[in-house]
Amino acid sequence: MLDHGQAPPLTSEPPKAAHPLLRRKPVEQMVAEGGQGEGGSLRRTLTMWQLTMISIGATLGTGIFVVLGTATPKAGPAVTISFVIAGLTALFSALSYAELAGSVPVSGSSYSYSYATMGELVAWVCGWCLVLEYGVSVAAVAVGWGEYLNELLDGTIGLTIPQSLSAPFGEDGGYINLPALVVVLLAMVFLMRGAKESARINSVMVGVKIVTLLLFIGIGFMGIKAGNYAPLAPLGITGISAGAATLFFSYIGFDAASTAGEEAQNPKRDLPRAIMLSLFIVTVLYVLVAFVAVGAMPWQDFEGTEAALAQIMTDVSGHTFWGVVLAAGAVVAIASVVFAVLYGQTRILFAMSRDGLVPKVFAKVHPKTGAPRANVVIVSLFCGALAAFIPLGKLADATSIGTLFAFGLVNVAVVILRRTRPDMPRTFKVALFPLTPILGLLACGYMMFSLDTATWIVFGGWMAAGLVFYFLYGIRRSRLATAEPAAAEK
Repeated sequence: MLDHGQAPPLTSEPPKAAHPLLRRKPVEQMVAEGGQGEGGSLRRTLTMWQLTMISIGATLGTGIFVVLGTATPKAGPAVTISFVIAGLTALFSALSYAELAGSVPVSGSSYSYSYATMGELVAWVCGWCLVLEYGVSVAAVAVGWGEYLNELLDGTIGLTIPQSLSAPFGEDGGYINLPALVVVLLAMVFLMRGAKESARINSVMVGVKIVTLLLFIGIGFMGIKAGNYAPLAPLGITGISAGAATLFFSYIGFDAASTAGEEAQNPKRDLPRAIMLSLFIVTVLYVLVAFVAVGAMPWQDFEGTEAALAQIMTDVSGHTFWGVVLAAGAVVAIASVVFAVLYGQTRILFAMSRDGLVPKVFAKVHPKTGAPRANVVIVSLFCGALAAFIPLGKLADATSIGTLFAFGLVNVAVVILRRTRPDMPRTFKVALFPLTPILGLLACGYMMFSLDTATWIVFGGWMAAGLVFYFLYGIRRSRLATAEPAAAEK
């Protein structure tokens, strides 16, 4: 019987301190340091529902509002099945995230899980991938927000923001993407108020976009024509698979709750629930929206249509008003993605800074709000500048490969921690272990190798830059490097 008053015994651990690149951070040390930063500490204020809203906020956005125009021509009416397959693929990794979030309830997400199981170098690589994923995602989503804002303004007051102020420098005559910069700065202001206030704002925005999608389902349902579902799979199994591969990236973001491990009221219980519940809610909404959309509009008409949902709302109702309402919902939806993803980015850098791998300023906590304000400002200004001035191009595509790499490491971490720490208390366990994490790893590998060569080149360049930074800075300033030998041997 495990004595919960003492730390579980380690098994299969080396008797001596590991090589610097392989040194692992004990789970007990991670938990003991939970919430502690430079000059203050994070506050445990987030409920299970707020954690769920963070994950939904980071996931449910540009994917469903834009992706149908890309995936439906590949799968036909069977795009609904593609959504289910993509959701099941994401489920493998979500189960692994849920187990580790309940076992290692700290900030840092897959970075921290890798540090506890595979060592410092792998953890750094994982964290560096997350910096790419979250940072560039914020910028890319902010750019998309500006496009929807223009559609909303055009539909309501007949005005659009000039190209010179809505495109990055050198792209289509642009000088600055002002809307993208504005939405990032707004998110920064809200995040500086602390996790509790930020979670409330996020919950309101998530509620708005869920209501918007439910409104689409209700109105779009009246325009369904049975003939639009036949043939169900005109492009066969190959088309369904291609659609699923495209749609998988619509599920990226369910792991956002795991970045809030040190601000959750009851992390061991609530983090696994939030991750699984958010994935379930997102999948149900995706499937229902896709089913109604392809029923209300012939699948061939989706080709090249970015605002398919707004078009369907207008066509079915016969009024442009409902299309404008959907555009307004999309503006809120995408803003909430910027907000939630920016939050996750700051918490990952907080964990890396506390471990000494990035500068201390990222772990400095404001004593009044309990928010890492300097961290929030630096990350927001960087992402805002990236969105405002830099044409992202293939860099945006590289966020997918970085995410998949991190997902794959989480599946590996579950297997390692089960072997090295079999007696550790777990509030959630992956079903059908070890088959499920193995399938999750294989699915991530398949998705990674389906990406084009240019994406791999960008990813390789980012990894090379990260390794240079680690060997010049992180390896010497790592807190484990300066800790007592006994601590490194644990």
